[in-house]
Amino acid sequence: MSFGTEDIQAVVAYRKEKAYATMKEAEDMVATEHWNLAIQRMYYACFYMASALLISKGMRAHTHNGVVGQLGLNFISKGLLTKEEGRLYSRLLQNRITGDYNDFFDFASEDVLPLLEPTRQLLLTLDRLINQL
Repeated sequence: MSFGTEDIQAVVAYRKEKAYATMKEAEDMVATEHWNLAIQRMYYACFYMASALLISKGMRAHTHNGVVGQLGLNFISKGLLTKEEGRLYSRLLQNRITGDYNDFFDFASEDVLPLLEPTRQLLLTLDRLINQL
């Protein structure tokens, strides 16, 4: 099934809205010291915004690692995202996987708090790329 321009715009708008709502959930989890959930929500906020970016540019990724690859190939390699931003996205993904699947492992405040502001900034950067390219 192919999407028309209006469909693409609707999906992009929905995912952007979902990204910001999910970042708010991450902040709520930080406030209540639910560190694993905060990590998970921070990753998903970026995932929703990154997928909105890819969709807005006519690209698709079918896996979480596929999104990482598309960001690297189409945005980091072209200087539209920094290597640090790419590493942050990858780190959030790996942290989410660790928190979800590793038994007897829990994140702590010192793992999560330093990532909060960089994650907010990455969301804004991805959003700007949606609007400017």
